[in-house]
Amino acid sequence: MAKQRPGEMNDAASAASKDGEGLGLADGEDEAATQAERLRLDTLHEYRIMDTDAEPAFDRVTRMVADLFDVPIALISLVDDRRQWFKSAHGIDTREMPRAYSFCPYVIAEDAPVMVTDALSDPRSRENPLVIGDTHIRFYAGVPLRAYNGQILGSLCVLDREERAALTEGELARLEDFAGIIMAEADLRRIGTERDDARRTLERALDFSGIATWRYDARTQGVDWRGAVAELWGADYRTALATRDDTIARVHPDDRNAVLLALRESVADGSPYKVEHRIVHPERGVRWLGIRGDWDVNADDAVLTGICIDITEQKSRQENANLLMRELHHRMRNLFATVSAIISLTRHAAQDVDDYVERINSRLDALNRAQNVLLGSNFMTGSMHALMREVEAAFPRVRWSGPDLLLPENALVAMALLFNELATNAVKHGALTGENGRVDIAWTQDAEGVEGRTFRLTWAESGGARGVVAPDRTSFGTLLMERSVRNNLGGTIERRWEPDGLIVDIALPARWRDA
Repeated sequence: MAKQRPGEMNDAASAASKDGEGLGLADGEDEAATQAERLRLDTLHEYRIMDTDAEPAFDRVTRMVADLFDVPIALISLVDDRRQWFKSAHGIDTREMPRAYSFCPYVIAEDAPVMVTDALSDPRSRENPLVIGDTHIRFYAGVPLRAYNGQILGSLCVLDREERAALTEGELARLEDFAGIIMAEADLRRIGTERDDARRTLERALDFSGIATWRYDARTQGVDWRGAVAELWGADYRTALATRDDTIARVHPDDRNAVLLALRESVADGSPYKVEHRIVHPERGVRWLGIRGDWDVNADDAVLTGICIDITEQKSRQENANLLMRELHHRMRNLFATVSAIISLTRHAAQDVDDYVERINSRLDALNRAQNVLLGSNFMTGSMHALMREVEAAFPRVRWSGPDLLLPENALVAMALLFNELATNAVKHGALTGENGRVDIAWTQDAEGVEGRTFRLTWAESGGARGVVAPDRTSFGTLLMERSVRNNLGGTIERRWEPDGLIVDIALPARWRDA
């Protein structure tokens, strides 16, 4: 029911009339009112309706209202912080006017319908340019346009250029019904816009995350795709992946039967769909995809929806991990075999238990040096320089020079055992028995392309006791060195006892890359 009759004003309406600005945020307005108006304006902005084009759905309402109430003017009026804007204006040509000219702020202030039956004598409007000017407004009746959260965005109003009697309660109720229709239409558009925004946001998030979503209709066999589909399946997905059969055609031939079987089982018993398979991507070649889906039993149990992600890197890491485990298993077997052989052969060469323990510890230390180098790299190959640093740490008077090479595991272990045997003999019988003795290790490798390409290494002892001669028997250490070079590396080893110390020359087929 209308709260205002001609000549009646409440405090809010009186204040609005005095400041000449309708319901603007006047200076000195209390904080609560300011916050309330900000909330109202925020709600108005949510609808994104201001300054939009005319729409038939709203224009039909103002035409019907004008006809029903027999008035020349009917307006859907929305009020922001500075103006009154008309989403639909029946009977006038303008689409907006200053807020100070507006009757609608009174509806907002009263939070109820407002009527002015004689605008020329009403204190709220008698100086309004719309009343005293050419527009010649005399009658106004407006009802709130109330948003979903209770905020009033403006009014649905009828105006006449002649004085009129106040609307009856029944007429006001009908006008409010039309206002409800208007807001229902506006809410449909607001919700639709929010839904579209949410969909676009989700699709952008899916694009950035590399996830595609899909929707499969088991009745039509159609597939609808969203998200990062071009990245996962190919840029032509809109035409190339429209149906189930189209999608299966892009699956790797070796995986198609498994994919079809998983889909048939899911369709048959309504179970979730889960499969990993390869596809032949038109731009990126063979890729692995992980697919997950489930039936939409709450909406349509004939529709399977799910997601799709690229798991190529995951599969590659898994394959590398499996390869590494196989390599480690192989290496452990080789290592145990080597340790077993060293223990067995050393037992026959040892003079007593203490000698046996010493020899075993020395050779196991050599194996440990090789393993340290391998652990510091990729487990497959080791650096020659890294091995020599390990040897130098154990035998400080060893000096070395030569290019850094990548040695495979078997070569690295053979070299470690070779250097250990030579260095141990040098400590016991050769140059390293004296304080001034030293060992120089130098190696070279022919450049690639050289016929008969060879790796050459020289072990040269000097500065030790003079007159060292060749032993009168072949020791186990000598046998171990010869086996390491000849059997494991396919090379030759020669030893010479010069006056200044032992010289060992080793030649191997050159097949190692520079580090």
